[in-house]
This record gives sequence, C-alpha cells and structure tokens, in this order.
Amino acid sequence: MEKVAAHEHLEFGPDGAVVGYKARRTLRLGVELTRQLRRRRTQLVYGFLVVLPFIIWAAFEFGSSDNARRSGGFVDLATASAPNFVVFTLFASGSFLLPVIVALFFGDTVASEASWSSLKYLLAMPIPRHRLMRQKVLASGLLSLSAIALLPAVALTVGVIFYGTGEAVSPTGDAISFGDSMIALVLTIAYLAVHLSWMAGLALFLSVSTDAPLGAVGGTVLVSILSQILDQITALEGLRNYLPTHYAFAWSDLIASDIDWDNITNGAFSAVVYAGLFGILAWRRFRTKDITS
Repeated sequence: MEKVAAHEHLEFGPDGAVVGYKARRTLRLGVELTRQLRRRRTQLVYGFLVVLPFIIWAAFEFGSSDNARRSGGFVDLATASAPNFVVFTLFASGSFLLPVIVALFFGDTVASEASWSSLKYLLAMPIPRHRLMRQKVLASGLLSLSAIALLPAVALTVGVIFYGTGEAVSPTGDAISFGDSMIALVLTIAYLAVHLSWMAGLALFLSVSTDAPLGAVGGTVLVSILSQILDQITALEGLRNYLPTHYAFAWSDLIASDIDWDNITNGAFSAVVYAGLFGILAWRRFRTKDITS
C-alpha cells in the first residue's frame, strides 16, 4: 500500500516522464569513473604499469650484458638514457600489453553489466541507451588514456634516476636532445591513444554483442594477434597497409631530427576509420539489442 501511495504522489509531464526528471543527471561520469576505479582489475592494471618499468630496470641491472656485441637496436640502446629507456618500455609493451589493457577497459564495460544482470536495471532507472553507452565510452577512454600515459611517465622517472637525462638515440643513429625527446614522448602518447582506438571500437562492439566480458576482451585481442601475424607475411605486399596493426610502431619515427610524418599520418587515419566503423556497429547493435540481463 505504501508503494502505491508513493507512486500516486508522483507528477508526470505531457511526455509521460516524471516531473523533474532529466536524462543528463543520470549516470554521471564521475560516478561511473569511481565505480571503475574501485574495481580490482583496474587497480591491478595500474599497479602493474607502475611496477613494470622497475622490473625492466632490474632485468638490465642484474642481467648479463656484452657491450662488444651490441647491435644498436632498441634493446641495446635502452640504458643509454632516460628517453631511450622509455622508448624500449613502449616498444616492449606496444604489441601486447597496451592493446590488452584497452581491450579490457572497453570490452568489459557493457558486457560486465550484462553478466551481473545489472544492465536492465540501469536502463530502467531510466538511463537512455545513448547516454549509458556514451558514459561508458568516456569512462573507458579516460581509463585507457591514463594507462597509456602512466607507463611512459613511470618509465621516464625510473630512467632519469638510473640513466640520466641524455639524448634519445634511435637505432639508425639519429639523436635528439632531452627536451625534444619530451615533446616526442607527448606526441607518442597521443599517437598510441589514436592508434589503439581501433581496438577500443572493436572491443566496444563485442561488449554490446555478448554477455561474456571475457569473450569481448579475448575476441579483440585475438583479432589484434591475427593482424600482427598477417602483417609479417611479406607475400601480402601492399595489402598489409590495410591491417589495423600495420602502423603500430610508427611513433618510433618521432625519434629523429627530421621527422617523416607519412607513417604516423597513415596510422592515425587507419585507426580512426576502423574505430569509426566499429563504433557505428556498436551503437546500432546496442540501440536495437533486447536487454534481458
């Protein structure tokens, strides 16, 4: 009886909505970010990103090395200076770790709500579907961007402490000052964020298509691995340029006194196209999806 009485005191407008209801007040971004930051998987991801540069430093510090056999690659130049240590850290993590993190944040975002049977209750609050998806994407994007920036930031700190603020030297022998390398680092983070947007779009599409978070995350990672494998097959020739991972390390061109922007531009354009395509598919799927969980 009390529930019925409470319902009778509600005032409804001409459109049938409760008077005072505003969609923009539902699922605020700060609330969603707080929810995600409190999750154990988010804390473990950030914790690992903080620890990883120290693990890499320890491997160089306590491992055996033969300076006479150095070939000038990313590994050999890793301890030359702080910028080079950052470059190696990004090079070592760029093909798997960072993509997995982006796939985790975006692939888990909607599918996890469905697996917890809380998605239908969020929509019943009511939160419009377009707003729910937008807030989820914004929160996942901020978490991914902070993760992409956190790793090189910690690596830079470790590098400055143990290797100093020397020049950044590329495997080709080109070198830039520490100040220029910091500009290159900012551009690298920006490029990685844009490049990995294709994985964000794919993970989001899979996330709204399944109730299994592991399936969305795993499917995205498998596509990335498949693209990397195909990119190694030289018989594909020019077709490899259309693979989403083909320009994954185009940011390494930033370590040069005269930067060649062709690969960077092509990589950014390719990622944006793929991200846009998968984003549209994700929105169309979520808009018409029958939410039962």
